[in-house]
Amino acid sequence: MPSSPLATNDHSRDAAGLTYVYPVVSRRAGGVSVGINLNPNNACNWHCVYCQVPGLVRGSAPPIDLIRLESELRGFLRELLSGDFMRLRVPEDMRRIVDVAFSGNGEPTSARAFPEVVETVARVLKDVGLAVPVRLITNGSLVHRPAVQRGLALLAGCGGEVWFKVDAGTARRAAAINGVALDPAGVMRRLRLCANACPTWVQTCVFALDGEVPGDDDLGAYLEILAGAGIPALKGVLLYGLARPSMQPEAGRLSSLSQADMERIAARIKNQGLRVKLSP
Repeated sequence: MPSSPLATNDHSRDAAGLTYVYPVVSRRAGGVSVGINLNPNNACNWHCVYCQVPGLVRGSAPPIDLIRLESELRGFLRELLSGDFMRLRVPEDMRRIVDVAFSGNGEPTSARAFPEVVETVARVLKDVGLAVPVRLITNGSLVHRPAVQRGLALLAGCGGEVWFKVDAGTARRAAAINGVALDPAGVMRRLRLCANACPTWVQTCVFALDGEVPGDDDLGAYLEILAGAGIPALKGVLLYGLARPSMQPEAGRLSSLSQADMERIAARIKNQGLRVKLSP
């Protein structure tokens, strides 16, 4: 197993030398997040310009070995709870397990076995007596699928939540940032569907692209999506900047926003009646 210390600016998926399970120190969650990577093939149906996955390709998750995933998760949680991993690899002020998160190297809901994986994770957490949130970090593009809806119901049943990516309010900006053709009305419908199935935060990455800061029109269109999805149904917005370097060819086109710009955007969102957690 690798032995280098974990850091908030390095979310390597092989930090524990496992196929599906990896730990990261999460600046937003404030401790160790146990990641579940259902895309070890580095395949995603989106191509976000800020993505930190090297060798990203278009595609879906491969078949999931549920037995291996369960074995890795049980073993690694035991190591975190009673072994030396925390002492040797984690900064002292971060030595607590804050969640189990479906994230990884692509869109986790593209895995055909997504509902079975959620069920497996919930069972393991119950068996080891660990009461932490289970979070799905998703681009939301597949939440309308029946299998994903089943997974969301299971997630809600074990006290989990969704972090649903919305980076843009217009088709033009979504194409530039996420590398996909998105209909804002479709994003709105899927966000509403997700929020009705499971507690849902909107997750939004903001930055300058080719020096262009998100303008008032972009923000207005973004807020229309959130309003159309039903603001009372949303837990709030996780608004964050560029925490780690992009591994995509577009990396040189990205730059961080100033604190003032981040706070300006956060204020616009709060004015709509939404809670905002800001991570510059």
